[in-house]
Amino acid sequence: MNERIKKIRKEFGLTQTEFGKKIGVKGNTITNYETGLRNPSEAIIMAICREFSVNELWLRTGTGEMKKALEGEERFSLNIGKLQNTDNETLIRWVNAIAETNPELLEDIESFFMNLLGIKKESD
Repeated sequence: MNERIKKIRKEFGLTQTEFGKKIGVKGNTITNYETGLRNPSEAIIMAICREFSVNELWLRTGTGEMKKALEGEERFSLNIGKLQNTDNETLIRWVNAIAETNPELLEDIESFFMNLLGIKKESD
């Protein structure tokens, strides 16, 4: 598990101290996890999975994909969180316009963006 914790931290471009703050431990504790001197508690494993959207099975065993596939409200919440931290004025204007638009136009807007981005719409 030690190498997988290090991989998560590196993927997010965080120092051991920064990574530790996000899950509620000190940087030297992360050092101990990454070197294998200590094993994280259940609470820390769950905090890593929650904070970094990591697949718990992958973190524990290395099986499967590192990133947890997010769906529905969980995916929406994560993306809203990202939007709250942006200073991109164009993006902010677009999100506000979409949120405030007439509901009948939303399907047309969705189709436009799906075509623009080359994303195939899943059949209902």
